[in-house]
Amino acid sequence: MNIQEYIASYAKEVEGELQELFPRLWDIPDVLRQSAQYSIDAGGKRLRPILVLAAAEALGGRKEAAMPVACAIEMVHTYSLIHDDLPAMDNDDYRRGKLTNHKVYGEAMAILAGDALLTQAFYSASQARRHGVPAEQVLNIVEELAEYSGARGMVGGQVADMKGEQGITELSGLEYIHQHKTSDLIMFSLRAGGRVAGADDKQLEALTDFGRSIGLAFQIQDDILDVTGTQEKLGKAVGSDEKQHKVTYPFFIGMEESERRVAQLTDEAKTAIAGGVLPKPQRLLELADYLMKRDR
Repeated sequence: MNIQEYIASYAKEVEGELQELFPRLWDIPDVLRQSAQYSIDAGGKRLRPILVLAAAEALGGRKEAAMPVACAIEMVHTYSLIHDDLPAMDNDDYRRGKLTNHKVYGEAMAILAGDALLTQAFYSASQARRHGVPAEQVLNIVEELAEYSGARGMVGGQVADMKGEQGITELSGLEYIHQHKTSDLIMFSLRAGGRVAGADDKQLEALTDFGRSIGLAFQIQDDILDVTGTQEKLGKAVGSDEKQHKVTYPFFIGMEESERRVAQLTDEAKTAIAGGVLPKPQRLLELADYLMKRDR
């Protein structure tokens, strides 16, 4: 498979696993089940779960063992998007080409659906133990999921992003936002896939460096696409950063320099996993190139 086929195939497998978010035997209000499923079914790149699977594969791990963790990170990501879209935050009407959750189910139910997805993620990650992942590694994965998605990670980055609307005067402030709001979950995805496959400390460090670089590159590319992309391709409104007076990389350092930075970070990411530190890094290397050139 080429990289586009690889991404499409793995995304389809992840979506198949996510068709039933909550066990059927659980007594859950229908509207909550429907609201959470509505957003998880909205599509998207499925980048984070694919990175979990690809990282496990790079170390000879089994896809079946990594899948519960792959689903967990997609639940966390989707919860964050539901909450991001709320009127109190970004106030968006469309996400992935569909009406946002609160536009369909109301603000209260959207908040609760996000809460349900976040907590279900930890349940899903814990199921890796049923596929032979050692309990110690499952515990490490759950601990890091809390760390990278919470106050020290994504949520902290979101708070910094909200404050950033008031104006950032140094590039380090913008990098902090991108590092934590976006890159942390990408780093977690790679580390978690590595842990499923029994990565050693050196391999985990390489996956972390790879994730930090491609995560920042990914978000800078998002900043670029908010200026140059189309609503049809992105599935959401473009130009929203400017409308909300957010400081972005193109605003801060210009479009040409932003594009150069994406290329530089991609090269740094690829260098981090080169040289034999991972047995089979090819798909991760291809994913890095693919993300640099994406237009959606």
